[in-house]
Amino acid sequence: MRNEKVWKCSRITKEVSKMVKEGILRRFFSKAFGRSLWVFHVNVGACNGCDIEVLDVLTPFFDVERFGIKLVGSPRHADVLLVSGPVTRTMEEPLKRLYEAVPDPKVVVAIGACAVGGGIWFDTYNVVGGVDKVIPVDIYIPGCPPKPEAIIYGVALALGLVPKKIERVEERQETPEELAQIATPTEKAEVAAQ
Repeated sequence: MRNEKVWKCSRITKEVSKMVKEGILRRFFSKAFGRSLWVFHVNVGACNGCDIEVLDVLTPFFDVERFGIKLVGSPRHADVLLVSGPVTRTMEEPLKRLYEAVPDPKVVVAIGACAVGGGIWFDTYNVVGGVDKVIPVDIYIPGCPPKPEAIIYGVALALGLVPKKIERVEERQETPEELAQIATPTEKAEVAAQ
């Protein structure tokens, strides 16, 4: 088993929830951008799993629009370029043109395993690789697909809202006692039965 550093989505959810409760996100976005933060999302060859998670971010449950974050239909109006999917040879040039169309200062966020490193298609004939093979990427959000909380956290991280040094947690197996602390009553009964 490889010893890898991973993001814990529960940690990300707690961080985002804390920022929402304290009003940090709203204050930051209103100070950093006099208007709303506009995001242009482009799929350069993905299965649409990441696209569905981007739509989840806009639902009333997460409601990022309350922070002034909105999806726009033109890269010329965007502050952030959100890219999902492995870059195919067909989309290589259009992605470069999209990047050039976004006005400076621009932030590029690669979401999902495919955008980060090419995904399961990384070595196929029609895939160039991850987004960073074609344009510079500011923040990577891993996952297949990444959770909506991770997408919100990644955008906040890319904008400098969250400190760059994040305490990484090593992947490990939780003990039954740790699981019992975070489990629902039904799950607690199942753990006790084991």
